[in-house]
Amino acid sequence: MNKTKAMMMASVLMLAAPTWAQESERNIWPPKHPAEVVLQDGKMKQTMGKDGILRIEQMPVPTLQEFPVVNSPRGKVIIVCPGGGYSILAVNHEGTEVAQWLNALGHTAYVLRYRVPGNREGALQDVQRAIRLARAENPGKQVGVMGFSAGASLSARAATRFQTPSYTATDDIDTLSARPDFAALIYPAYMDEGENHTLTPELTITGQTPPFFVFQTEEDPYGNSAFVISHALRDHKIPVELHIYAKGKHGYGLRTNLAEAASKWPKLMEEWLKGL
Repeated sequence: MNKTKAMMMASVLMLAAPTWAQESERNIWPPKHPAEVVLQDGKMKQTMGKDGILRIEQMPVPTLQEFPVVNSPRGKVIIVCPGGGYSILAVNHEGTEVAQWLNALGHTAYVLRYRVPGNREGALQDVQRAIRLARAENPGKQVGVMGFSAGASLSARAATRFQTPSYTATDDIDTLSARPDFAALIYPAYMDEGENHTLTPELTITGQTPPFFVFQTEEDPYGNSAFVISHALRDHKIPVELHIYAKGKHGYGLRTNLAEAASKWPKLMEEWLKGL
């Protein structure tokens, strides 16, 4: 192959391959936000633990950090919701590291730093707004949500409560649909109640509920959440792919040093995304 042909082929490959732009973080609410959206005074507080997990302990004003991919026609847009019991946000191993993994697959990712601590209704407002922002910025793309633990709970709420507005529309972005096109739950929590492990009333499944991917381990103390949500989806004939792995407790993200299960769910989810 001569030099000219080699250069031409390299140019074609560069155009065809997904490329990454610099990530950016910004507030998700405009200065004139809805009255229902209560933003607290104060600064974000975060701590890096000895375990290498960055924990946000106070997030008074929610933000969205974009990890964009260009030149990826089949790529999707995925909002990542870190876990932390609605008390903190485990923002690196269940947030930014996951966004970078999604980028490598050709998907644009957004990490949602929703309001904590103890603001479940505010978190729902934040994820609904984030879905609309992502949809406005990526016309024609599928926009989905994924989360870990409490972030999986929030993702499931977003995927089952989009028909009930959590705040009053304030601008043109809020006229867009808050329904995610799909939802992925990794070691979900807070989805079952009582001795009979019934589905929490926070989740309302209808014929409009989008497809789900669910991954859980038998050792996880919140393991029943995966079974309850999956059974409810199946009963409503909503597509759901459920994977149960034997080993691994809770909170491992992509870190295989924390659990072998961290090497299992990414491959399964990658294949699931291809089929959407």
